[in-house]
Amino acid sequence: MLVSPELADVLSAIIQRLQNSDGSIPLVVSYDVRVKIWNPPMPVLFQRGIGNERRAFTPSAIRKLLINSLAATELTGTNGGPLIFQAHDFRRIFVTDAIMNGLPPHIAQVICGHKTIDTTMGCKAVYPAETIEAHRGFVTRRRATRPSEEYRTPTDAEWDAFLVHFEKRKVSVGTCARAFGSPCVHEHACVRCSLLRPDPTQRARLEEIRDNLEARIIEAKREGWLGEVEGLQVSYSSVKDKLTQIDATLQRRATATELGMPSFGSISGRASAHEN
Repeated sequence: MLVSPELADVLSAIIQRLQNSDGSIPLVVSYDVRVKIWNPPMPVLFQRGIGNERRAFTPSAIRKLLINSLAATELTGTNGGPLIFQAHDFRRIFVTDAIMNGLPPHIAQVICGHKTIDTTMGCKAVYPAETIEAHRGFVTRRRATRPSEEYRTPTDAEWDAFLVHFEKRKVSVGTCARAFGSPCVHEHACVRCSLLRPDPTQRARLEEIRDNLEARIIEAKREGWLGEVEGLQVSYSSVKDKLTQIDATLQRRATATELGMPSFGSISGRASAHEN
């Protein structure tokens, strides 16, 4: 979690104030006002002692403390009136500060628990240019920690060879997935290759190849070309495997995946984390 030195100092003061003699934070039960349930005992940072009992601050109590603190500063907003903050505003401040200091937006999304990156970006009016520059700065700082030879500029010949490799990946019945710089080990008998990713739109073509192989196998057996039969049967089995792969791909595209619903426990835990 990226925090500023000032926030780290505040968190340290809160933790030191709450710690037991063994260094642990007291566990308290809190009520989740959104899902209307009591959370299990947790080391909540916003808690206080009332008599011999420790209780978590309610959201309304935190809001009142925040309003009173802002009033004591006598700071005003752009309209001249007193500043009014909601607890959720601090999430916006965190996202803004983190992204502008180089944290990739998708990491900020995970930290905040947002369902989509659009929600994260909406927490701050981050313009595309700002996002790009921040990410470039992050990549530059990361690269500075790695050996410089890993990031040398490729020669023209190396770059041309790299582009040619990807130009040659497209074949008649799909895409060749062999790694850059590796040779074709089966002399371009693509239907036999495990690295061929068959294109579903080429299913009819593969069916023609299968039917042709069946006819050639029958002819080879009839003529006694036993040496050719073995090779044809290997190709025939490979084509059938490719057709099976295509059918499985089409089935996945046509079938919805049930991801389930989160339990109330996980929702309350996240809601409590957001409040705290």
